[in-house]
Amino acid sequence: MRLAIRRSAIRLTCMAAAMVAMASTAHANGFDPEGRYNGGAPINNMFGMFGGGYGGSGGYGGGGYGGGGGSPVGRAVVNYPTNERPGTIIVNTNERRLYLIQGNGTALRYGIGVGREGFTWRGVKTVSAKKEWPSWTPPAQMLQRRPDLPRFMRGGPDNPLGARAMYLGSTLYRIHGSNEPETIGQAVSSGCFRMTNSDVIDLYNRVRVGAKVIVR
Repeated sequence: MRLAIRRSAIRLTCMAAAMVAMASTAHANGFDPEGRYNGGAPINNMFGMFGGGYGGSGGYGGGGYGGGGGSPVGRAVVNYPTNERPGTIIVNTNERRLYLIQGNGTALRYGIGVGREGFTWRGVKTVSAKKEWPSWTPPAQMLQRRPDLPRFMRGGPDNPLGARAMYLGSTLYRIHGSNEPETIGQAVSSGCFRMTNSDVIDLYNRVRVGAKVIVR
């Protein structure tokens, strides 16, 4: 009996390791540039299949808002002369940085992930809505490219939109959180701008609906 239980446990462990390895390999080889081979969950989380729910034992708040970790690009106040009003967001795609204008020639700078080749864009929008722990419904265009994606995901730490989302005009684009801090500073998305959960919460609390967003 004990031998059968031990063999069963070994098989389950091997299956879990194989699934994580498949997701990690796909992510590393560029097969899964948006981190959604595993449905958008962090590579080491796999929707909590082998753990204890959202963020392990810490719930929504555990492990840094679902284990998102810190940004490899530190948040900082920087000199930023501009004629734009305080509260304006300026996204510099080439730099992979987002600037929140503070006034007095300064801005709060955040690291972001931007659209991969063929998915970048430029323009001026406004923040049309703000949502905490938003749900995610992949658009039709994305489902055509990735029919394996879920049709709907409720909000939570495993959701690829992360802890907060700011919607840009009537477009499909958002400034949103992410549980994959290693993608910050990279060109990985389908046109949205991703931040670590801690950074997006900080920005969310500073930005109002109607704020101007300039994407360069």
